[in-house]
Amino acid sequence: MSLWQGIKLYPKAIGWSVLLSTAIIMEGYDGVLMGSFYAYPAFQAKYGQLLPDGTVGLSAPWQAGLSNGVNVGEILGLFVNGIVSERYGYRKTMIVSLIATIAFIFVNFFAQNVETLLAGEILIGIPLGVFQTLTVTYASEVCPVVLRAYLTTYVNLCWVIGQFIASGVLRALIHRTDEWAYRIPFAIQWIWPIPIIIGVFLAPESPWWLARKGRTEEAARSLQRLTESTDTDFEVQNIVAMMVYTNELEREIQEGTTYLDCFNGIDLRRTEIVCIVWAAQNLCGSGLMGYSTYFYRQAGLSTDGAFNMSLAQYAIGMVGTVFSWVLMSYFGRRTLYLGGLMCLFVFLMVVGFVALANQTDATAWVTGSMLLVYTFLYDSSVGPVCYSLVAEIPSTRLRTKSVVLARNLYNIISIVNGVIIPFMLNPEAWNWKGKAGFFWGSLCFCCVVWTFFRLPEPNGRTFGELDVLFKQRISARKFSSTSVDAFQIRVAENEAASDGDENKGYAS
Repeated sequence: MSLWQGIKLYPKAIGWSVLLSTAIIMEGYDGVLMGSFYAYPAFQAKYGQLLPDGTVGLSAPWQAGLSNGVNVGEILGLFVNGIVSERYGYRKTMIVSLIATIAFIFVNFFAQNVETLLAGEILIGIPLGVFQTLTVTYASEVCPVVLRAYLTTYVNLCWVIGQFIASGVLRALIHRTDEWAYRIPFAIQWIWPIPIIIGVFLAPESPWWLARKGRTEEAARSLQRLTESTDTDFEVQNIVAMMVYTNELEREIQEGTTYLDCFNGIDLRRTEIVCIVWAAQNLCGSGLMGYSTYFYRQAGLSTDGAFNMSLAQYAIGMVGTVFSWVLMSYFGRRTLYLGGLMCLFVFLMVVGFVALANQTDATAWVTGSMLLVYTFLYDSSVGPVCYSLVAEIPSTRLRTKSVVLARNLYNIISIVNGVIIPFMLNPEAWNWKGKAGFFWGSLCFCCVVWTFFRLPEPNGRTFGELDVLFKQRISARKFSSTSVDAFQIRVAENEAASDGDENKGYAS
């Protein structure tokens, strides 16, 4: 199926996937909101304290606490989602999480002290953690192979859109001195949940989830709602049969759908890949983007200039994500991910060397400009491609739980980042400023080495073909060149079993 054929045949699937992915806007919005508030005068006056240098603001420990609060909540939400969504379905889990989001926003909106604000961040992190996995798994399960990369990486675009909106709102309110300077940004979070709830209520359930539950008739009806039924070449029952076949193939390869099964047999390799792929997002220095406004302030820019640079940064991020769709069509996932990490390593080292020079207005703007280039490179490679990889690599029976484990590793590293980055940038702590580029550049190089040896290319593969490639333990660097037919393999294995030859190989 060509890309245009996929768009014509699955326009409804595209629409429903885009709708559910919109929930990620809330995560991107909340992340930038708190990180930018550290450079926000009205917020600092309300929740800050007198610092040793005579200014009023949040200390590095409280910055780390608030930044990590949402990550702690997301870890809880992710583990709950891995169990609940597989039992009750994606739609019901999503609706309950959106209702919880509406309730938890009240805590932040009415918070009178920093302790209450921390509690609010932990609570709102729980439904945000659900969104992190449900959106990308739903996108991967409602579309054909040809659309899979575009709809899963769209999740990254939603994340950047949320960051851009948050920066724009904060930039517009920066000169307010009353409590509404920070309350209005919190209140804007109530805009998204209700329309998304209505959309999710009307959306079809994932046909893959229904097929795994043995509800094939419902899976067929769901699939029919995702497609343009006027196309006579499309046969719903055949697609459902493929889903059932793939599920049975995976059950034969490795029985079970628990978290423990993610670490057994060939699934251990798949779990390793999705976990490291998502962890690399945090290990390659992307945490600096979440603190970009504060980073720009500490680099020497004015408050207005810092917020202007942040707006430009997230606008560039949106352009980069769309550009990644073009790049993936030419280079695939593995090459683009590896090349992106290599480019990020170079730019992080450049930022570090610039910081060694005498700090002037010129060097501050150079550092800020390099972070803009970094953002474009990240959001046209590592950022969006990660979402495609974590949705494609796991088996269909363990996809939700594998993505939960991967995202939780990401969140754990985010907690570490949330502790050390404020200390790196805060003038009363380590005061590294741009020299932090050396630290993150070193970690980024380690990610480059791992990617070269361990990351396979899933581009153009069905879930059944990926199952066979992992079962045959094909080298990561040979995934794209290995030919495999899941149906012929099944027939050959049955014949081999009848002949007593269990060791015959069928992938070449």
